[in-house]
Formats: sequence, structure tokens, C-alpha cells
Amino acid sequence: MSVFTVARLTFLEARRRRLLQLVLVMGIAFVALFAVGYYLIHSQGRFAMVGERLEVSNILLLMGLYAANFLGVVLAVVMSVDVIAGDIGSGAMQTLVTKPLLRWQVVVGKWLGLSVLLSVIMTLVSAALVLVAWIISGYLPDHLPQGIALMVLAQLLVLTVSIFGGTFLNTLANGIFVFMLYGLVFIGGWIEQIAAFAGNQAATNLGILISFILPSEAIWRRASYLIQPTFLRQLNVGPFVTVSTPSPATVVYSVIYVGVVLALAVIVFQRRDL
Repeated sequence: MSVFTVARLTFLEARRRRLLQLVLVMGIAFVALFAVGYYLIHSQGRFAMVGERLEVSNILLLMGLYAANFLGVVLAVVMSVDVIAGDIGSGAMQTLVTKPLLRWQVVVGKWLGLSVLLSVIMTLVSAALVLVAWIISGYLPDHLPQGIALMVLAQLLVLTVSIFGGTFLNTLANGIFVFMLYGLVFIGGWIEQIAAFAGNQAATNLGILISFILPSEAIWRRASYLIQPTFLRQLNVGPFVTVSTPSPATVVYSVIYVGVVLALAVIVFQRRDL
């Protein structure tokens, strides 16, 4: 039994719990609702200039992607909050680790299985929203592959923290821990944006510092910045304009963050009494 076997079993467990079926149904409903709203606003709206139509198309798509990003965070927590803690509490973990399987293989295997599943879901939903926007309005955002890849990375950050929390917290405490942590960096992100708009460097630095705790929100802002047309970035108009744009170094930090937190999860789990 190896890491890939554990990953496969994790995927099968998600299917057994009908998680895949539920995500499929709700994902279709979400995209359908977005399509109806996008069509009604785009077809019945009155636009004085071509630029206004492009701005509205971009804002509507970013709204859909923002909602998908938030739902992806919720899904990442729901899928992983008990993947370690739940098995420990039920006694299933004791049976699993007595087999010829190292503890690090259990943690990495479960992380890999959920990461692949979450990445596929987020990519399909995001691509479906973009396809809807393109069919209805002909609008196709800039840097689309990079934007979707960053959205997936944002979900993997939350997923990894949730798995790490499960190595030393029970299921309920882990869920509270991850959601409160995400809420903290969410507020920190808005502090950074508002402070940057107001020219308050001290508060901007505070928001940036908070984002280091969990850079998922910063990664989303980087994704939304890349997806926006160049002229909208320069105008700084619209509810999704990023005033303080995370640098490419944030992406590098996030990748390292995932690796370090996953390594910490392995270390803590190896030292835990089951």
C-alpha cells in the first residue's frame, strides 16, 4: 500500500459518501443560476459605450468566480475537516496504520486524493463560468489559465491547513480553527485594500502581514488582478479592483507554505498517540 493507494481510497470514500454526486448537482445549479443572471443583465442592460459593456461583463464574471472561490474554500474545509480527526475518533486510523503503511503515507495520500478532487472541481466550475460568459457576451478574460490555477492554489492552501489541524484537533475544533483563520485573513485583506486606497501605509503593511498567516485571500486577489482587462486595472474602477496587488512572490510563498504545512502535519501525526 502506498501514497497513491491511500489517495485512491480517499477518492472512493468521497464517492461513497455521495459527495461527488452532491457537488455535481449543486455545481450545475450554481452555473445555471449564474448563466440566467448573466444573460438577463447583459441582454437587457443599457450601455452607453462599449467600454461599459466590457466592464459589466468583467464584473459579472468576477462576481461568479468570487462566489466559486468562496464555495471552494467551504468545500475544502468540509471535505478535509474530519479526514484525519474523524478516522482517529472512530478508531479507523488505528486499523489503517497497523498495516504495512507509514504514517506519512496516510497524511500525504489523503492530502493528494483530496487535492486532485478539489482541483478538478474548481477547474471545471471556473471554466464553466467563463464559458457561459463567452457564449452570452463574447467576453474572454485575460490570463485565464493563470487565474484559474491561482484559484486552485487558494483552495489547496485552505485544504492543507485543514488537514494539518486534523492531526491535533478533533473535528469540531478543527472546523472552527480553519474558518476562524480564514475569516482573520479575509478581514486582513480588506484592511490592506482600504488602507492602500486611503494611502495609509501602516495599515496596508498590517494587512500584508496578516496575509502571511494564510495567503489564500492574497492569492485570490492576484487571480482577480490577472483576469481583469488592462485598462480596468489602470482606471481602478469596479468592486473587484485590487488596489494593493500581491506580487508574484506571493505565489512562490504560497507554494512553499503548502509544502511546509503539509510537512508539519506529517511530523505532528507521527508523534501523536492514537
